[in-house]
Amino acid sequence: MSDGLPAEVRDFAVVGTDTGVGKTVVTAGLVGWLRDSGREARAVKPCQTGYPPDDDAGYVTEACNDPDAATCLRRLEPALAPAVAARQVDETLRYGALLEGCRQALAEAAVGVVEGIGGLRVPLADGKEVVDLVADLDVPAVVVARSGLGTLNHTALTVEALRRRDVTVHGIVFNEYEGATVAERTNPDVLTAMTDCPVWTLPPLDVSEPERVPPALAAELPASVFPSP
Repeated sequence: MSDGLPAEVRDFAVVGTDTGVGKTVVTAGLVGWLRDSGREARAVKPCQTGYPPDDDAGYVTEACNDPDAATCLRRLEPALAPAVAARQVDETLRYGALLEGCRQALAEAAVGVVEGIGGLRVPLADGKEVVDLVADLDVPAVVVARSGLGTLNHTALTVEALRRRDVTVHGIVFNEYEGATVAERTNPDVLTAMTDCPVWTLPPLDVSEPERVPPALAAELPASVFPSP
């Protein structure tokens, strides 16, 4: 392909070490990059809590300027873990329905990108967690992490949890990387040695205008960030 991307990009998940680490920005950037390159990619958000105002799928559609660029299976108002939020508002949330909905959405897209919810151990429904969903979907994962002090422990534990469930960890994105401290500057090499994963650094992006995110991310990350068969 002339765009430098792999000839084929397989479905994958974007997961985080925690909430607020930048999963949505990375998801929007990767999906937008693929769509700008002619790939019919779609983001899949299994469950959005804190809605409104939080709407991760909506952010992706704005970034791609296309309502077909993302889908959200369930939305719940409380800004809590999905299983907890559903109990708070007395709504039924079933893991099987989320899993089947994700599978269908992935099947309908040329490339499906499942965005996680918080960290891996966030309760989804019926005693299942985000890590269970990623494992049951049998997709590789790109891990989004903070760049500074403390990320070695959180990120290595996230990689370990995925591998215990036989999930392939394709690589790690250090979000909002500035290299301003010794910890930031040394973390990529240290984490690569700890996990045997490639680590890519993404500097702070202007996320106030979503449509600027895909080209900005594509300018900062290599095409190898995409898992291929």
